Amino acid sequence: MLEQPRVFGAELRRLRLEAGLTLTQLAAMVHYSKGQLSKIETGGKQAGSELARLCDAALDAGGRLAALAPAEPARRRTGHRAGDPGEVLASPLPWRTPEGAIPSAPYSSPPPEWSPPPSRRQVITAGAASVLAVGASEPQLATAGQPGTGDDTLLDTYRTLLSHFRRLGQMSPPDVLVPVLAEQTRALTSLATRTGSRTGRELLAVAARYAEYTGWLAQEAGDEGAALRWTTHAVELAAASGDDGLASYALVRRALITYYRGEATYTIALAEGARAGNLPPRIRGLATQRAAQGHALAGDHTACMRGLDQARVLLREEPGRAGAPVLGPTHLSDPVSMITGWCLVDLGRPRAAAEILDQECARVPAGALRTEARYGVRRALAHALAGEIDHACALTGGLLPLTANVASATVRTDLRRLARTLARHPRHRSYLAIASQLTAALTPAT
Repeated sequence: MLEQPRVFGAELRRLRLEAGLTLTQLAAMVHYSKGQLSKIETGGKQAGSELARLCDAALDAGGRLAALAPAEPARRRTGHRAGDPGEVLASPLPWRTPEGAIPSAPYSSPPPEWSPPPSRRQVITAGAASVLAVGASEPQLATAGQPGTGDDTLLDTYRTLLSHFRRLGQMSPPDVLVPVLAEQTRALTSLATRTGSRTGRELLAVAARYAEYTGWLAQEAGDEGAALRWTTHAVELAAASGDDGLASYALVRRALITYYRGEATYTIALAEGARAGNLPPRIRGLATQRAAQGHALAGDHTACMRGLDQARVLLREEPGRAGAPVLGPTHLSDPVSMITGWCLVDLGRPRAAAEILDQECARVPAGALRTEARYGVRRALAHALAGEIDHACALTGGLLPLTANVASATVRTDLRRLARTLARHPRHRSYLAIASQLTAALTPAT
């Protein structure tokens, strides 16, 4: 039972002695106690993945210690029954239609668990009462595609609404927006079946982006199963519109799910599947960036940095068709730099991570609350892992009201990690000042 901890401990001791470090010196470098490290080296205590990454970086082990660390249970979202992680690898089977035809049903299966139309209260909460008028007036719009009805204006209106929803998603709890977006996706797909060929396909393409964003918000709400179903539905809609690129981007989205489960191998495999040379540079850039996050999770610094360099080149190229909704993050001025700081935390290099994240978090635009919470918590984690407890606690205290407002399941993953790190300093005055608020933030509402 203790065989794996003994193997890890023996290798840790060998590498430490090879580097000419005492236990006291290594403990100071990774901000763990000498007693904890001693127990781990002798196999009496199991090392967590966090400590393994920190020791790996401190001893320049090239991922060997991270690979030897005892496996931790995969992190899973609520709302999804745990199963074989390989289920996320299953490729969708896009629905296809004959050239020039608009189907009577633009998908091969019913949309995922359609919600009833959102209530007035939900709409008011989301700040989108005017948006619902578009869905409610669907019969009046059903003549789109006929002469004189302003097809381009209709398309531009739905694209603009999606941009508004993305802004609302930065400030609103995700479970409030999901039913509203579901209704908009339903209205768009229904409308597409009643229009001419060109406009119908354009409407399906926009509906696919609505469905993809709904999947992201479902993941933010903690429902991993719904996130996967919505992403698959988005691929079906996109394929029906003639857009095969979204099928590859769906792999990038699925790789985010496996990343938050802590599954490096699956994250890399999924992301690599979306890097075909004939895809738009933005999709390849986002896929390469996600693969780099997977390599960071695996402790491979060289592969991670190489991937981030490649992603930077790709993301500088043309992002896509003018007027089309942008895939991926839209609130980061330099996404690769931000993700570099993110990855350095996973690579056990918190001081370097904190330096980058300090700079990039200051550039997050006002109003992008979900983005501010996501990267702000990781920034606080970097400072905590670097042993800067006072600063980490100050950052955490300022972020807790924000994390409560955006109610993100993925942000809570890092918040739990931050809480575990700070809890190693139970008598520290700064930690005691925020401990109860931090516990409350991580306690599920009843």
